[in-house]
Amino acid sequence: MGTKLPVQRFVRSVLKSFMAESGLEPRLFGPHLRVTSASKGVVNMELDIVKDHTNRLKIIHGGTIASLTDLGGSLAVASEGLYATGVSTDLNVTYLKSGGKVGDKLSIRAECDKIGKTLAYTKVTFTNGGGELVARGSHTKYVQQAWTASDGPSYVTPEGAEIADEVD
Repeated sequence: MGTKLPVQRFVRSVLKSFMAESGLEPRLFGPHLRVTSASKGVVNMELDIVKDHTNRLKIIHGGTIASLTDLGGSLAVASEGLYATGVSTDLNVTYLKSGGKVGDKLSIRAECDKIGKTLAYTKVTFTNGGGELVARGSHTKYVQQAWTASDGPSYVTPEGAEIADEVD
């Protein structure tokens, strides 16, 4: 059996797994993304915007925000106690204004609005350094197999999984 963790450390451990096992997240976000807080159903993150996150206009690329919506929705599901976070069935992003340029910090808040036996519904909001809402997303996840892979919301990492440090 794995290790039972407090919510924030559990979510950080799930993020660490994404960074170790995925092809996209470590290349796109690397050390520039961090979980600043997490509680049941809510995850707050920050992204330090670097050139790799921007488009030819030198502002954050919409694809970066869409990828953060995907990852944020997954981490919101993890904040409900599931290490396996399911697969995407729907993802939507509305861009309201520029999210920033190189050197700026983007704040991300991901919330799990509802989690059932089959689907989880999440929303992700993005604010700039001035606290202005710059984008909002929604992400629906198929979680039936994630439930099957666990014994319910346990905040337990799988045996052998890397566990995030308590303090960054």
